[in-house]
Parts: sequence; structure tokens; C-alpha cells
Amino acid sequence: MFKNIFRRSLSAILVLLASTLFAQNPFITNQFTADPTARVFGDRVYVYPSHDIPPAPGKGRPNWFVMEDYHVFSSGNLVDWTDHGMIVHQNKVPWVKPESYSMWAPDCIYRNGKYYFYFPSTPADTNANGKGFTIGVAVADKPTGPFVPQATPIKNVKGIDPNVFIDKDGQAYLYWSQGNIYGAKLKENMLELASEPIVLQDLPTKGLKEGPFLFERNGIYYMTYPHVENRIERLEYAVGNNPLGPFKFAGVIMDESPTGCWTNHHSFIQFKNQWYLFYHHNDLSPKFDKNRSIRVDSLFFNEDGTIRKVIPTLRGVGLSNARKVIQIDRYSEVSEQGITVDFLDTASRMKGWKVNFNQKDAWVRYNSVDFNNTNLKKLIIRNLAAEDALLELRADGKNGPLIGQIVLKKSGGWRENGFSAKAPKGVHDLYIIMKSSAPVSVDWLRFQ
Repeated sequence: MFKNIFRRSLSAILVLLASTLFAQNPFITNQFTADPTARVFGDRVYVYPSHDIPPAPGKGRPNWFVMEDYHVFSSGNLVDWTDHGMIVHQNKVPWVKPESYSMWAPDCIYRNGKYYFYFPSTPADTNANGKGFTIGVAVADKPTGPFVPQATPIKNVKGIDPNVFIDKDGQAYLYWSQGNIYGAKLKENMLELASEPIVLQDLPTKGLKEGPFLFERNGIYYMTYPHVENRIERLEYAVGNNPLGPFKFAGVIMDESPTGCWTNHHSFIQFKNQWYLFYHHNDLSPKFDKNRSIRVDSLFFNEDGTIRKVIPTLRGVGLSNARKVIQIDRYSEVSEQGITVDFLDTASRMKGWKVNFNQKDAWVRYNSVDFNNTNLKKLIIRNLAAEDALLELRADGKNGPLIGQIVLKKSGGWRENGFSAKAPKGVHDLYIIMKSSAPVSVDWLRFQ
């Protein structure tokens, strides 16, 4: 009996460990994710992305987006994320064409004690060549489900990328894209349109635009969207004084991907008095931009309400707990020379990255590590050293207080080494500095 209890307990622990993620950008690394809609429900952030999977024989269109289900993730601090598992699958929705692999960008909203999950897909009664999307709804009592799909999609809606906004007067609106960006009022039941769809006016007419996300701040309505101004998508916004516009183009939120990822898709939240932008990139699949990964960075407004352009970071947001694994490859800043970042395993990229220190005095800065007020006296580092090497770990500057010296011996493979450390208290930036000439690679570090 006790053996069975132990086995069940161990199984539960393993499931918990498998579903708990500790990451920076991208902040989900156990699967490919894209099109993140973030929502604040209670004291947690919930993210509803689409789920990219690699194309395979009999599974989707080769060299294209392949999506068969949705997961939901949540966090109380934007650092530690929990995967709550699958909430909707294409073959469990009555109106979706079986095996269509077209569960694209979704949204979720709370109203009257229920959570309404909106998603596009190819309907079963679509035309013979498989084209055409519509939008359906699944309803749940909790933000993590279980979600029950409605038997039919929303009438009079043709397109993708649903977004829902509830104004201060209680009126709900649905937005979507199909060549243009459309909007309409929703009925109180959140399942039917309350007005005829209209094309939102005064948005750019040249190039693809899609993925609408509307929010309101200080009486200004921000219509945001990805738009192909040149070759690939960038994030733009327009402003108006009405949820259905007209809107006036106001600027660029994020420039085109420097590595050529064709799409971007986004959402905004205010959480604990800070605004954040959620978006995606192809970090874990650099040679195939149909397998993407979701990111988050801080967002700021100017005094006149315009949005400051967001520069993507590897570090992301939130405080990193010094006791947990710190992925220094998701750095805040590095020296101009002597640092490279590679995958740990190119055949299994979800294992993450490593930092290579290639010359003396090369350095990495990783900001906002929370040591709390505890006396942490040991540093654990996972490293690979081709020769004997020496690193220094300092706080708040290359010449800041010394936390510890990391004396590494030549190793034939990855090792976890422990060193004495004089860790500071409170929140500090970490600087890891190469003090020898032999190259060394570092996966992660943590304190205890």
C-alpha cells in the first residue's frame, strides 16, 4: 500500500515539475507557441496562445502553420509559468473541419461569472479547396477550463484573429481580420453579434494587416495590429475616441524582426501598475518561422498617450529568484566582443541555450536577481570548460562587490560545480566576467 502511495505521490510531483516553467524570453519553452493573448484574472496573468507544431505527413500543410489545439499558461509574477494543459482541440469542436490544423490566434474574456474563449478555424462545411475561416466560442467556469465549445460558430463572422473588448459602459465588441479589420457589437450573452460588422476606417490600406487588439487607457482607444509595411510584419497602432473608430494612425510599437520572422502577433495588459506587451518570435526555430515562441517585454507611454517603441529583449521581465536556475544566456547586456550564444543541442532546441565566453574580460550582465534577505553562501554553475578557466561573479557592475570566484577545471562534458559565494541581500544585477583566456561555456547558475 505504502509503495502505491509513494508511486502516486512521485507521479504527481513529476507532473507538476513538467508543467512548471522557469524562463525569460521566450517564456514558454516546452512547446512552440504564438499569437499570445494575455489577460489579468484576479491576481494572476493568463496567456492564451496558439500552439504551433511541426508539419508531418498527414498533419497539416507542408511548410505552413500547423495548429491543432490550445493550451493556457498562467503566472503570478511573470517569471514562473504553469502550463495548465490543453483546453480546446480541433477534433472536439462540432463545427470545425476534422484534421484541418487551423486553430489560429485566440482570445479569452471574463463576463458574468463565465470565461469566453474565442478561436478561429476552418468550418466543416467550407468549400472544397479548404479555404475560409470563421470564429467560435468555448465557455468555462474557470480561466483554465474545462472549456465547452458551442455547437456552431458565431453567425455573420468570416475571418481570423478574434479579439474581444468590454467598454466601461458594459458594451462588448468583437474584432477580427480578413483582408481588412472588422468590428461589431456583441450581445450580452457574448455568443452573438448585436450589430452588423463594419470595416474599421482610417487604418493603412497598403499591405497585409491582421491580428487586431483593442484596449483603452485614459479615454483613448488604441487599435493595435500587425502590418506588412515592407516585407514582414511590424506592430503598429492607431487611436480613436470610440471602440469602433474611426482611428488615426499613431505609430509603430515594434519594428520588423531583425532575423526575418514573417509574423508577429500581440496583446497588452496592465499588471501591478506596469504595462506589458506580449508578442512572438521564432527563437526556438530560427530556420522555420512557422514554429514560434511567445515573449513579453515592458511597455511605456509618453505623457501625451503615445506608445514608446518596444525594443525586444532576451531578459524579458520580472525578478529572477536567486535560488532558482538563472539562464544567463537570456542576458540584459554583453560586452562588444568575446560573447556568443548557441543552442545546447541543435537537435533538441527546447533544451535552451548556452553562453560562450571566448576571450579574457568578456562579460555578461543579467539584471534584477532577487536574493531576498537570506544568507546565500553557495553558487552552483553548470559549465563546460575545454581548459582550466576562471570567471568572476560581481554585483551591480564589472567592478562591483565580488560575489565569488569560479575556478573551473578542464572537463570532457557538462558539469555542475559548487563554489563559495558571498551573495548580497535584496535585488541586484549580476555580472559574470571572464578572467582567463581559455574559452568556457555556461548553461545556468543558481544560489543556495
